[in-house]
Order: sequence, then C-alpha cells, then structure tokens
Amino acid sequence: MHETAGYSHVTISEAGRLAHLAGQCPLDLGGQVVGETGDFAGQTAQVIANCLAVLAAAGAAPADVVRSVIYVVSPDSTVLAAVWDQLNASPLAPAFGTASTLVGVASLGYRGQLVEVDLTAALRDEPTADRD
Repeated sequence: MHETAGYSHVTISEAGRLAHLAGQCPLDLGGQVVGETGDFAGQTAQVIANCLAVLAAAGAAPADVVRSVIYVVSPDSTVLAAVWDQLNASPLAPAFGTASTLVGVASLGYRGQLVEVDLTAALRDEPTADRD
C-alpha cells in the first residue's frame, strides 16, 4: 500500500460500543454558521470545538475516534490541504490518525457552510477525560 498523509488505511476496534457523531457543522451556540464568506479557517475552528464538545459528552476523546470523514466545499486541493493541516494541528488531531477520508463537495446543509466533520468513536468502560 502507498504511504499515507497521516491517516491509516484501516482501523480495527475491539470496543463493544460505538458513538456515531452526526456531522459536526460550524455552528455557534445560537445555531448560526460562523465566519465570513470563504472563512474556511474560522469554520474549521468551530467544527473542532464542536467535535471536542460532543466527544466529551459521549465520554470519548479524540484518541477514541476510529473513523472520520471530512467534507470541504471546494474542488481546490490547496484548500482541502489547509483544512486537513488545521485539523491535524488542533487538539482533535488524534482523531485523524485512524481511517480518515477527506472529500471536496459541491455544498453542505447550511447556507454558507464550508466544512463538516463526521466521526465514529469506540467507547470504553473507563472514563477518557484525561486522555488526548
């Protein structure tokens, strides 16, 4: 197999329970899309914050993620790479060392939305709050 850009070709999980997060969107607490038009970085930052919050609520941490799909509204590989790099420089980074897919798409569900992240985490019996 070819070398990867930081993700894994396959992830095998021994966990009995999985948490399937809905695609996390760049929405603030008021339900509004953040950032100005074309603000990939601002929207990615909000998506990271939302993913971390939902993982914590499920009793999971980024290191518990076994699958991720990242959607970016752009056909430009430079834009896709910038979002990937920002995700991997964040506290959410351990989530992307597993089986990950990065997809450029034509549009997403909310008007003005540019980024969405879909995660699946393997839940453990012990709390994971102190793990990365």
